[in-house]
Amino acid sequence: VLCSCITYSCLKWVMLFIFSKTSGRFEDVSGSSSETEEDEEQPVRRQEGNTDLPSEYWGIQKLAKYLKVNKKYTEIARCGALALWSCSKSTKNKEAIRKAGGIPLLARWLKCSHVDILTPVVGTLQECASEPSYRLAIRTEGMIESLVKNLSSEYEELQMHCASAIFKCAEDKETRDLVRQHGGLQPLSVLLGNSENKQLLAAVTGAIWKCAISGENVSKFQEYKAVEALVGLLTDQPEEVLVNIAGALGECCQEPINRTIIRKCGGIPPLVKLLAGTDQALLVNVTKAVGACASEPENMMIIDHLDGVRLLWSLLKNPNPDVQANAAWAICPCIENAKDAGEMVRSFVGGLELIVNLLKSKNKEVLASVCAAITNIAKDEENLAVLTDHGVIPLLSKLANTNNDKLRRHLAEAISHCCMWGSNRVAFGETKAIAPLVRYLKSKDPSVHRATAQALYQLSEDPNNCITMHENGVVKLLLAMVGSTDETLQEAAAGCIANIRRLALAAEKAKYG
Repeated sequence: VLCSCITYSCLKWVMLFIFSKTSGRFEDVSGSSSETEEDEEQPVRRQEGNTDLPSEYWGIQKLAKYLKVNKKYTEIARCGALALWSCSKSTKNKEAIRKAGGIPLLARWLKCSHVDILTPVVGTLQECASEPSYRLAIRTEGMIESLVKNLSSEYEELQMHCASAIFKCAEDKETRDLVRQHGGLQPLSVLLGNSENKQLLAAVTGAIWKCAISGENVSKFQEYKAVEALVGLLTDQPEEVLVNIAGALGECCQEPINRTIIRKCGGIPPLVKLLAGTDQALLVNVTKAVGACASEPENMMIIDHLDGVRLLWSLLKNPNPDVQANAAWAICPCIENAKDAGEMVRSFVGGLELIVNLLKSKNKEVLASVCAAITNIAKDEENLAVLTDHGVIPLLSKLANTNNDKLRRHLAEAISHCCMWGSNRVAFGETKAIAPLVRYLKSKDPSVHRATAQALYQLSEDPNNCITMHENGVVKLLLAMVGSTDETLQEAAAGCIANIRRLALAAEKAKYG
C-alpha cells in the first residue's frame, strides 16, 4: 500500500510539473504526498541567504530528491526522472535543476540498466545539453561513455535521445574525442541503416555531423563506410535530416578521398539540387559541401555541367550572411578548377557587380570570403578590368583598417592581384590603403605576413607608395622577414625593400646630380 501511495504521489508530481509548464508556477503539495522517512527527517528548507532564489528552484530541488532513492525504489526514480524531463524544456528550469544538484543524480541513474529510467534520464540530459554548463558537466561526470554504450540499445527511443545528447555535446572538441575513444563512431555509423525512423535518423546524422568536425573522427567514419551511407540518404528525407547530412558531408570532405567517394557514389547531383532550396540552415551546409567537392577537378566538371556555379552565385543575393559567406567560399574552388574560369564568370550577367557590392557588408566572414573570391576572379585580366570599373579599389581600401586577421589575409591577397591592372597601384595609394597594410606586418599570423608582403611588393612599383611605406616604418618590419623560411614571404619582403631602395638611390642621384 505504501509503495502504491508513493507511486501515486510521484505521478501527482509529474502532473503538477506538466501543469506548471502552462501556469508558470510551482505549488507545494508536500502535505498531500507520502514521503520516505529520510525525506521527513531532512525537509527542503529555504536556506538563509538564498531567499532570492526563484520559486522553480525550490520545487525542482524537492523533485530531485526522488532521484536520491536507492536502486530498489526504481519506480520512484522513474517518476522523478519523468517529471524532470518535462520541466527541462524550459531554460529557467534547466538552471534550477543544475542548482538543485540534479546533474550528479542524473549521472548516477545513467548507469542503471532499466530502460524505463534511462529514457527519461537521457531525455532530460539531451534537453539540458543545449546549455554550455551542462555540456561541460556531461563530459566531466563521465556520462559520454554511458551515452555511447546505450547507442547499441535495442530500444530506438533511448538510442535517439543518446544520439541527440551527443549531437549537442559534440560542439566541444573534448567531447568529440571522448565519443571516438569510447567507440561511439561505429554504432552511429551503423544506425544510419535505420532510415525509417526519421527522429532517430535526425539525431544520428546530427551526431555524425558534429563529431566529423574533428579530423581524427573523419578517418574513422571513412573506415566505417559512413560517407557512402550518408550519400545514400540524400534524397526523400525531411529537411532536418538533410541539414545534418549536408553538414556531415561538408566536414568529411576534409579528407580528399571522401570527395572522390561522394562523386563515385553519385552524391554531387543531389547536393547541387539542394542549392535551389530555401531552408537557410540547409543552404549554409550544402554550399560548404559543394564548395569542398569543387576542389577536385573531376567533381567541378559535374558541378559546372549541372549549373551549380550559377546556383552558388545566385545565393550571394541571399539575405542570410552565413549563406552569402559560404557561397562565396564555395565559388573560390569553382573558379580555381574550372576549365575556362574567366569566361564562366563573365557569363553570369551582373555577377561581378554583385560581388563588388558585397564589399559593403558589415559581416566579417562575408567580407573575407568575398575578398577571396575577388582574388580568384582578378586572375583573369578582362574580369579584373570589369571589377575596377565597378569600383572595387576604393571599397577594398575602405576595409583596410581592420584587426581581423582572417579578413586581413584575404584582403591583402585581393589587393595584390588587383594591382595588376591599369593604374590600380596608384589608386590604392590615393585611397589610403598603404599605411594600414604596413601595420598588418605586426600581426602574429604568418599567413597575414605572407599575403601582406606580396601586396606591398606589388604596391611598391609606384614611387609614391614607396614613400608612404617608408614613412610608416615598413623597412624595419620587412627586414625581419627577409630571413624567413617561407620562400614566398622572403622574396616578397626582399622585392619590396629593393623597390624602396631603388627609389631612394634615384632620389639621391637626382639631388646631387
